[in-house]
Amino acid sequence: MSPLASGPQGPHILRPLLDTVLDALEKGADTRRGPLPAGGPAQVAAHLREALGDPLPDDGDDQALYSLVHAFAAGAADPADPLCTAHLHCPPLAVAAAADLAASVLNPSLDSWDQAPAASELEALVTRALADEVYPPTTHTPLTRTPTATTPDALVTTGGTESNQLALLLAREKQGNVQLVQAAGAHHSLHRAAWLLGLPEPVTVPAPAGTMDPAALDQALTALPGPPGGILVAATAGTTDAGLIDPLPEIATLCEAHGARLHVDAAYGGGLLFSDRHRPKLDGLARADTVTLDLHKLGWQPVAAGLLAVRDRDDLTALAHRADYLNAADDTETGLPDLLGRSLRTTRRPDVLKIAVTLRTLGRRGLGTLVDQVCAHAGDLADLIDRHPRFELYDRPTISTVLFRPTHATDDTVAAVRRRLLTEGRAVLGRARADDRLWFKATLLNPHTGPGDLAALLRLVEGHTAR
Repeated sequence: MSPLASGPQGPHILRPLLDTVLDALEKGADTRRGPLPAGGPAQVAAHLREALGDPLPDDGDDQALYSLVHAFAAGAADPADPLCTAHLHCPPLAVAAAADLAASVLNPSLDSWDQAPAASELEALVTRALADEVYPPTTHTPLTRTPTATTPDALVTTGGTESNQLALLLAREKQGNVQLVQAAGAHHSLHRAAWLLGLPEPVTVPAPAGTMDPAALDQALTALPGPPGGILVAATAGTTDAGLIDPLPEIATLCEAHGARLHVDAAYGGGLLFSDRHRPKLDGLARADTVTLDLHKLGWQPVAAGLLAVRDRDDLTALAHRADYLNAADDTETGLPDLLGRSLRTTRRPDVLKIAVTLRTLGRRGLGTLVDQVCAHAGDLADLIDRHPRFELYDRPTISTVLFRPTHATDDTVAAVRRRLLTEGRAVLGRARADDRLWFKATLLNPHTGPGDLAALLRLVEGHTAR
């Protein structure tokens, strides 16, 4: 009989299996020997297929745990490697990963209290604390409604995409067939959310310097027909391509003047809230009606760890839903928490546990230190590029993303060098288009990256450009 992970025997059963997993992870990393496997898609696929064999054999294999975890690790892109810098893909904290194991073992489902008694209370406490981080108590006055005492809240989501979709849904339910207005550099999930919800095609405002132009936003809002309140402006705090932050105070003032609702996608930049040094970059954030956060970026959480913060928790009543087997009216009336209105999903794992453990273990200062470190690393890389005669820097980093390219290189060269580095397993660099040119993108999310790692990255790019 196959043993279970939970129950009285669970810890005893898991201990040797964890040793197997850790050994396979270590050996897999040794096999990979770099930020990602060499050989490109075809070779990685061949190695994985060889390790997997028949995905559903007639008879089981008691070595499958070791062999597949080894192959999984050997074929992974490791975000903890200093040369793995392409995406907003962070190396998770060990304490968060350990907490995530407990969530997997106990397997609560946050769709009814009787499946997740402690998890439901933990989620309520942690989400409200994070909502207060976005909306400090003195700011709890709604942007587009008559000033009243309101209470903020937050929902746990799978990440920025789900949070942005929820923000548009709440705006639609509050205001009707809302018109989305966004900048040219807004995240693609906003446009997709408008499509999914049957909203009009978004109005796109120019972003000549990579951020929303307030004058152009004013013109767009003035030109839009319809009654006040039917407009949702989506600003960004941490663009995907360059980590830029829209001018939030000016945008919020324009929203107030035009009676528009404001959403801020701070999936990347929201982590700056933990840093005393960098928090001022988010001035104006608390004037938004909704804010997207994503702690599997500048929060060092295993995926998934998204949130949507709302200025007024009454907005969440739009998500209310009844299923008698999960939240019967008489159960709710007698005090059993109703969880169905906390998400559009039904079955939900307790992603809040790893977040809670991280917040308590590191505290605001500990997380702020990590934020300061990666932002400093980005500044150091920008300095190296600025001083290098063969590289061009796009701009000083706002958060922890640096765009650069070889001087006088063509776009085709930039693209080819990036692909060669990927195929050889030497470095993982992203790509971004700015000023109508293609740039390498380095997003630094590893607090342990050192000056030697940054110099090594530039040497690799320089050497491959010269080939």
